[in-house]
Amino acid sequence: MTERPTVVITMGDPCGIGPEVVAKAVTRPAIRDLCTPLVVGSSAVLRETAARLGLTVAIREAEGAWDTPATNDSVTVLDPHNLAADTIAVGKLSADAGRASIEWVELAARLCLSGNAGAMATAPINKEAVAQAGYREIGHMELLQTLTGSQTVATMLVSGKLRVVHLTTHRSLRAACDAVTKENVLASLRLTHDQFEQWGFPRPHIGVAALNPHGSDGGLLGDEEATAIRPAVEEAERLGLRVTGPIPADTIFNQAIEGTYDVVLAMYHDQGHIPIKVHGFERSISINLGLPLIRTSVDHGTAFDIAGKGVAQDESMAEAIKAAAALASGQGLPR
Repeated sequence: MTERPTVVITMGDPCGIGPEVVAKAVTRPAIRDLCTPLVVGSSAVLRETAARLGLTVAIREAEGAWDTPATNDSVTVLDPHNLAADTIAVGKLSADAGRASIEWVELAARLCLSGNAGAMATAPINKEAVAQAGYREIGHMELLQTLTGSQTVATMLVSGKLRVVHLTTHRSLRAACDAVTKENVLASLRLTHDQFEQWGFPRPHIGVAALNPHGSDGGLLGDEEATAIRPAVEEAERLGLRVTGPIPADTIFNQAIEGTYDVVLAMYHDQGHIPIKVHGFERSISINLGLPLIRTSVDHGTAFDIAGKGVAQDESMAEAIKAAAALASGQGLPR
């Protein structure tokens, strides 16, 4: 039997729904069957959250990453004690919470890089709170890229068997269009191909979305398909990659759902996020490509408007932990 990997789960912004979805997810028996969960965050916040939710589970503090006993009636928290829980309020923006949430991500990443954990799964941080705390990198991927010195990284969203890698994520639409170059598209195709081969997909089939409506209609609606995307696809094919595109965005995602492609490369944030969330928002998750560690995440925000009300769904958090455990144990992505 494969040994259960330790999955480090960051609490996210403690003023949002992160503590709630983490508390609900890590107490699921199915999660305990797949991995040894170790929460990184505030033990006081998680203890208060569990009590508010009526969860009959003990919150115990770990002495270190090695101290992760798996029991059915307790949750282990590695707490660096970098946040005074009585200084924050549920549903309220806080620079202190933003700072703590980033420090928890950094700690979780170091545990993975040192081999003390097999993977990390992250609850949502609040970008405004992080910016108020003085950080320049306001997203998980950007922070981890800087921390690890990784050159080429990408975000992939997954909902069931629909998988979408994004050429760009947190950029304005104008800036995202400027990033559609042959060099960038080719780099993303090579990264996606290599990562999927590592996950057990022999010669994965990558579908490439067009940028412009109708794939530009032969140049009537833009030229990025002819000047950047198609040349990148042709170069990838010469390198032995299995790539098809550019395919109009209003067609390619249905094809992927039907199984035509193992993964789709989208050109910008909303082009990839919308089909994923329409296809299955509750179970959608995020996985980073190109990092020297495994990082999965929920595919939703901090939801301050419902924080503390006990109504947040934990399906995405549970799916993120399951994916992290599967990747850490060498099982790869489900087909």
